Amino acid sequence: MLSHEDNELLCRVGRGTPMGNLIREFWFPALPSREFPETDGDIKRMRLLGEDLVMFRDSNGNVGALAEACPHRGASMYFGRNESAGIRCPYHGWKFDVTGKCVDMPTEPEGSTFINKVRARAYPCRDVNKMVWIYMGERDTPPPFPNYEVNTLPYDHVSEPNVMMEEANWVQNMEGDLDSIHLDWVHKRLSKDAPPPPLGTHGFYNPDPKPPIFDVHRTDYGAFYSAMRHMQDGQEWHRINQFIFPFFTMISAGPAVNFRSFVPLDDHHAMLITQAAFPDHPVPEGMDHTMEHGFDEVGGYIERTHDPRSYFMTVANKRNDYWLDRKVQKDRMFCGIPFVMNLPDRAMTELMCNAEGEPLYDRTQEHLGTSDVFVIAVRRQLLKAAKTLRDTGKVPVNVDDPNAGRVRMGSFLLEAGCDWIQETAIRRSADGGESVAADVPLIIE
Repeated sequence: MLSHEDNELLCRVGRGTPMGNLIREFWFPALPSREFPETDGDIKRMRLLGEDLVMFRDSNGNVGALAEACPHRGASMYFGRNESAGIRCPYHGWKFDVTGKCVDMPTEPEGSTFINKVRARAYPCRDVNKMVWIYMGERDTPPPFPNYEVNTLPYDHVSEPNVMMEEANWVQNMEGDLDSIHLDWVHKRLSKDAPPPPLGTHGFYNPDPKPPIFDVHRTDYGAFYSAMRHMQDGQEWHRINQFIFPFFTMISAGPAVNFRSFVPLDDHHAMLITQAAFPDHPVPEGMDHTMEHGFDEVGGYIERTHDPRSYFMTVANKRNDYWLDRKVQKDRMFCGIPFVMNLPDRAMTELMCNAEGEPLYDRTQEHLGTSDVFVIAVRRQLLKAAKTLRDTGKVPVNVDDPNAGRVRMGSFLLEAGCDWIQETAIRRSADGGESVAADVPLIIE
């Protein structure tokens, strides 16, 4: 368990909080590029790390992110005009470009220099491989843009993002990805021959009742682990997943580089953004559509409102029990929530709360076991990094080294007793020249 103080430090992301300051040191995904289909198009409200923003694509094709409140008298720039390489405030006509510079101030008299003294809070954006990334830190010159494979592979090798809004604190959502053992429960079918459920995928079946053996390794960019099982033929199956500061995970799920981001809108909402990358070939036909429309089977998304927290909110949500089907749960699947993208995972974490009823879990009440070793390691890494930044100003290595996160996850069948770290080193590297490791034993179907 964590102390109340450490739990608060771990979870809160507002400006000035230790964890909020840590996250702001990094580039991270904000919205899919498809949200900005044309130059001078609609302005979008957005909320990130507790800050209300407006985002837009200007006349030159650049994406900008400005504080929603105009620096003149606080009017909402959401109602402004996106024209001629900037947003013009609807209240008095002041105009700002993507850098926050005021480029027109028609209410000032000729010869006034006041225009040079006013700036909008602006955050640099990069539109790369179907995703808009943002830097919300205080550096005048942002750190190098990260060279994750989703950012460096050819455009047609990286999928459209799948996005799911989660009505809970970002940490408890992310911790589902740090927990390999839940696959044998949340996502399993009741028997090898159980018929497929009417909605979602068939899930997993594992006849071996023994839990995997975990081996965790902390790194300067985050941490990784192996969940190892002994196979009937004497081999070992190692499922290796990654955590990368501040909230990126890479989970082994087939022959693709799976890159996932748990982006906090505020302390109570986060987006799970998933992209798949294929180093050896373009995205398979139809996958872009599947990623963009992955929740259509369970009603898709609700109609958006002006509130960014309604973006990517699925029709199946906590208000209707995520379309839980008790008949399916009784006869076919251990969990009756349709296995559609990460819908059942979300159901496991969204209802966690603290004594005040916030969807921010009170970790002073938990009882951690052996299988929680990676969750514990990542918490410690995050707390250490946030406190180190607070106390010394030092940031994790992958802030300034764009190649520090060029790692992979993977699924490996290895000889029993081997040094799994050494045996998998090349294929855990994005620069090893090898294909994505996707050895899946028959025990998991």
